Amino acid sequence: MTLFNRRNALKLGLATGVTLAASRTASALVEVNVNGGNFQPLPIAIPNFASSDPSFGAEIAGIVRADLQNSGLFLPLDPASLPIQVGDVTNSPDFAAWRTINVDALVMGQVERGGQIQSSVRVWDTQQAAQVVGKSYSTDPNSSRRVAHIIADAIYESLTGGSGYFDTRVVYVAESGPKANRVKRLAIMDQDGANAQYLTDGRTLALTPRFSPNNDMVTYMNFDEGNPQVFLLQLSTGKQQQLGSFGAMTFAPRFSPDGGRIAFSVEANGSTNIYSIATGGGQPTQLTSGAAIDTGPCYSPDGTRIIFESDRGGSPQIYMMGANGGQPQRISFGQGSYSTPVWAPKGDLIAFTRQSGGQFNIGIMNPDGSGERMLYTSFHAEGPTWAPNGRVIMFFQDPGGNDGPKLMSVDIWGRNVQTIKTESFASDPAWSALRA
Repeated sequence: MTLFNRRNALKLGLATGVTLAASRTASALVEVNVNGGNFQPLPIAIPNFASSDPSFGAEIAGIVRADLQNSGLFLPLDPASLPIQVGDVTNSPDFAAWRTINVDALVMGQVERGGQIQSSVRVWDTQQAAQVVGKSYSTDPNSSRRVAHIIADAIYESLTGGSGYFDTRVVYVAESGPKANRVKRLAIMDQDGANAQYLTDGRTLALTPRFSPNNDMVTYMNFDEGNPQVFLLQLSTGKQQQLGSFGAMTFAPRFSPDGGRIAFSVEANGSTNIYSIATGGGQPTQLTSGAAIDTGPCYSPDGTRIIFESDRGGSPQIYMMGANGGQPQRISFGQGSYSTPVWAPKGDLIAFTRQSGGQFNIGIMNPDGSGERMLYTSFHAEGPTWAPNGRVIMFFQDPGGNDGPKLMSVDIWGRNVQTIKTESFASDPAWSALRA
């Protein structure tokens, strides 16, 4: 698959909700070429940001470097190897010096922390000897890491032609305690593992958290009364409530792309079917029927279809139906069983877990079931979730034994497998949309 086989002008834009002042944009020819799984990361130079507090300037530049490197598409050079170690946003660079180390893209920044964070960033095309863009901005003093993520997103977007994903968060299940009696509570963190916070206290089991499209609500499965029930949690207020009481067990919830409805499963009278309900409550609509186990619904990005897992054909497979129900069509036909299907944000791919031959696989396929590819295989890996740009997948992997699960990521070419650092064992990740 070819994603970014094109030349892109390097244009840095900081759409952040902060105060901006922009200079002119020049034409430049810096590129990231991605041909399937065969490509080389683009070398990029990011000296430490200038600051009256050098450690703060180094911190912000370091976060930007880490974001870009973690994408697998960029190779930030060691700042100690650069012609200068601290950026200068007030003067033009010595382009000849940067060309000698084969740098096409150069980022210079300055940042100061006081009552607000004040910063300036300039991006240069060293081959063209031209500034591509310059930005100045201010924001509150608690947003330093987020500002770094926004800068990294803008660089990523400029050089790849696609949207970034660094200014996002991940909600997940934090697991602690002995394996036979794990405490499982909801937690939320930045996509790189920083700023982790707990959302539930662990008194009751919490599983399968999923973000609303506006990032302010999480729906999840709670065992508050012994049986699993679908709950809603508003992040801005901390308010929690049960979605409703529709059967002995309700589980596997997920928001529609407009946030207006939630699809979920209900177990009643020995069968499990998929329902949907308005986010504000009311009477649920039954979408599937029969004696099969139908679960794990996920809306298409345009809201017209739902994919889900069902054993109606004998083994768990992936099926597709209209958002209002209708006759489901099977789309998975590989060996083994399929589960946890989730639509990519652009609607071009579906990620899933496939269990076959004693191994778990994280895979992707086209919406019609064609083009199936396995991205990661291990003893136990499941639960994929998409970055908002649709080019990176996070999941959890459990090595077995006395160890617990951990979060991992892989890109859609099966490259750049990474472990996401968390304070505890972690499972069931769900990636947010880009923050507003």
